[in-house]
Amino acid sequence: MFASNARRGKTSTGWFFGFKLFIVINAYGELIRTFITPANQADNNVKTIRRLFKGLTGFIYADKGFINQNMVAEFINKGLRIVTGIRTNMKNKLVEMNHKPLLKKRGVIESVNDILKTVCDIEHTRHRSPVNMLVNTYAALVAYTWLERKPNIFTFR
Repeated sequence: MFASNARRGKTSTGWFFGFKLFIVINAYGELIRTFITPANQADNNVKTIRRLFKGLTGFIYADKGFINQNMVAEFINKGLRIVTGIRTNMKNKLVEMNHKPLLKKRGVIESVNDILKTVCDIEHTRHRSPVNMLVNTYAALVAYTWLERKPNIFTFR
């Protein structure tokens, strides 16, 4: 089951085989939601996005990969607004002018990812069982929640 669920995926740095970890954090850098998908599942997959933001309201600051124009109206009806960079082939329907400065705070998300990789050792390439992979992943997430200082939008420059 473990090997049959792992897939080949591509990122900006190259190809990899395995899984993707999706995380949602709040303004204080605290984890709100996490889940794992096969590596070949697109970030803007409707099922993935619905699961990621289910029950949340407010503003979502995400990268361009999460834009799914078919879901914008659905998000607005549920009380969500996606604030993200605009792809070159799109009109600016998503970002209001007063949210553009806050879009620069997206670096907080990258800082959380970096802390998970370097401090909490979430990145491991030689798991031999699904249980080992899940234990390693969730142990790293729990370790992150216990950090005294987390990146947040109030102190991030």
